[in-house]
Amino acid sequence: QVQLVESGGGLVQPGGSLRLSCAASGSIFTIYAMGWYRQAPGKQRELVAACTSGDSANYADSVKGRFTISTDNAKNTVHLQMNSLKPEDTAVYYCNAHLITTATMTSPIDYWGQGTQVTVSS
Repeated sequence: QVQLVESGGGLVQPGGSLRLSCAASGSIFTIYAMGWYRQAPGKQRELVAACTSGDSANYADSVKGRFTISTDNAKNTVHLQMNSLKPEDTAVYYCNAHLITTATMTSPIDYWGQGTQVTVSS
């Protein structure tokens, strides 16, 4: 069983910072990509940031210059440093991993964490 566990969410004032972390564990052979998505009530889930196994990063336009994604491949962990937070960043943030569980698996599968709430409010 593959499990992704997020941490670091909470309540912060506008302009503040939070650092989210996600650790993947279980039957993992190779992780091809990890990233963060977020979903606000009544809205679609959107990609926030993602890293491939080659450590290339992609960010949503709304967070460029404010958020930074990083990975620790040895620990199967991904982080999201969020600075200059805005009220519109309020959402449940989900960790995503694109991985294979065995060497015989031909295509990666997406796994998701349970989500962590980020609330930006004064």
